[in-house]
Amino acid sequence: MTLPVFLVAALPSGSEAVLDGPEGRHAATVRRLRAGEELVLSDGSGAQVRCVVTEALKDSLRLSVVERWVVPEPAPRVVVAQALVKGDRGELAVELATEAGVDGVVPWKASRCVTKWDDGPRGAKALERWRATAREAAKQARRARVPEVAEPVGTPGLVRLVQSAAVALVLHESATDHIASVNLPREGDVLLVVGPEGGIAEAELKALTQAGAHVVRLGPTVLRASTAAAVALGALGVLTDRWR
Repeated sequence: MTLPVFLVAALPSGSEAVLDGPEGRHAATVRRLRAGEELVLSDGSGAQVRCVVTEALKDSLRLSVVERWVVPEPAPRVVVAQALVKGDRGELAVELATEAGVDGVVPWKASRCVTKWDDGPRGAKALERWRATAREAAKQARRARVPEVAEPVGTPGLVRLVQSAAVALVLHESATDHIASVNLPREGDVLLVVGPEGGIAEAELKALTQAGAHVVRLGPTVLRASTAAAVALGALGVLTDRWR
């Protein structure tokens, strides 16, 4: 059984530490960790330390550092450009993609998105929900690195991401090529584009393919916009060896 992971702003530099704040409260009162049990502290960027609980307080833990290590950055990186979806399905898409091993998420303001993010407080709040979801899902999955959720882009911004990626794949029901048939790189970014509930507009699909993206399908059925990324990550083998 893997050890529980708690995210901290900075890892302890010495041999002892105190886990307090929200994470310490969760560890002490929800997980009810006690003296002698072990946990992992992570900075969310690959660095981790294994600790033994020396004392459990009301809402914090005293720890003894046992081991340190750094998980290297994945190669290649897999980034999902996820079109905005209505309600809490956007957070669901981020949660599932994080558990499936995605390394980064880019919110895409596609033309057919039902939900809209403005440039004000409402848009900022929605983005923060996606980021908080990625953080919590990374903890749940015991991941050493929390996927970065970037600032949202429109289609022109997505075209630039396609041009800079090692390979870009657009999920679309009209595609004849299966996702498994694409030759994947050993380094750089693999960009996976997931459209909105209403589908990707023809003008957008044309712009993405002209920028170098490959249009691919997952199978004979059409998946929800909130689940397609996770299924595609599984088909790519992100959680196995990159690449087989």
